[in-house]
Amino acid sequence: MRKPYRLGLVLAVALLTADPALAEDVKVGAIYPLSGNAASAGKSELDAISLGVELVNTVHPELAALPSVGKGGLSNLGGRRINKNKDDNQRKPEEGQSQTLRLITQEHVAAMIGAYHSNVSFTATAVSERQGIPFVVGDSVAANITSRGFKWLVRVTPVASDFAKNYMEYLADMKKAGHKVETVAVVNENTDYGTSVAGTVVTQAKIHGFEVVAQTPYNANSSDVSAQVLQLKEKNPDCIIFVSYTADAILYMKTMKNLNYEPPMIIGDDAGFADPAFIPAVGDIAQGVMNRSAWAVGKPGSVTAVINDLFKAKTGRELDDTSARGMQAMLVLADAINRAGSTARAKIIAALKATDLKQDQVIMGYRGVKFDEIGENSLAATYLVQLQGKDYVSVWPTEKALAPLQWPMKGWK
Repeated sequence: MRKPYRLGLVLAVALLTADPALAEDVKVGAIYPLSGNAASAGKSELDAISLGVELVNTVHPELAALPSVGKGGLSNLGGRRINKNKDDNQRKPEEGQSQTLRLITQEHVAAMIGAYHSNVSFTATAVSERQGIPFVVGDSVAANITSRGFKWLVRVTPVASDFAKNYMEYLADMKKAGHKVETVAVVNENTDYGTSVAGTVVTQAKIHGFEVVAQTPYNANSSDVSAQVLQLKEKNPDCIIFVSYTADAILYMKTMKNLNYEPPMIIGDDAGFADPAFIPAVGDIAQGVMNRSAWAVGKPGSVTAVINDLFKAKTGRELDDTSARGMQAMLVLADAINRAGSTARAKIIAALKATDLKQDQVIMGYRGVKFDEIGENSLAATYLVQLQGKDYVSVWPTEKALAPLQWPMKGWK
């Protein structure tokens, strides 16, 4: 009896194919966390991917603007449907590596998608590269994922450099508006994700003329961050940028309140600040926290509003930036497979690299999806949202704002 795999989310999507050269269904494997301190984010992203699969499989004429969606199956594959099954994996790079290899060698997948944590995506994509399997990264943003010259990898999401530049442009706008914005601090967990993003933020801060008064790395899953908060309180920056996963983001907000320290502004780099667990846990003491997001519900009746309503009806939750980016990656992959007209791996990666989706063909706030020579989405973009009440609302840039921006943040006061 084969030992079950308990560590790491594995989503396998089986695509029935009209290609007579293939004797069995083509599977697409995905790895996400379903247990551990990022389980709520992993489950939410899985729910969004599941909805994306359903939108491809069923008839939705109101969503016809999205390629391969709403036609009742993949039209160039005889209307075949996408089917899925799942397993579990605990955000461990070695499990991302072993489960990707298992999916490729035992389940014979033709493509991969994942994996939320950047360090998991880093190891998983190395396996898919060696095996010659297309891998679509929809969420992980560490620079090292795409810096290795891989041929079988594309990344749909904006990356650390995009976000860091946006943060500095936002702070520059706040300075022009008359707010005191001279100094920043960066706080980051010390895995690939936190280290990579923090380094990029520090570089962009210096380029844009802001003084970095503290860069504070810490061990992921720390149980006590009092020393770090006291250091921040002493340095007293005008804005703190956090690069933290869920448990850490919640712990920092609680510790800052306990130590009576409230900076003028906090920017969360998605991750823990976008986790569905964050607002219920500390929303009442983190009022005004900023977060990056390429997702917005949009006006009633819009494609995004319709999709959000469908997601809420199924889960009781709103789509967020992380879950929506996962769904977007699934839709990009489904579109590529459909355009390939085949489930052969080489044809899928060729179709992925030829992707040229326009702004009205995606559900995110990207300018579209088009991959450059290293597989990055050259049309990726983001904007900033702010926690006001029980929800994040779009506040920057001004032309995308759905509510006035509040500066300074209110916190718990």
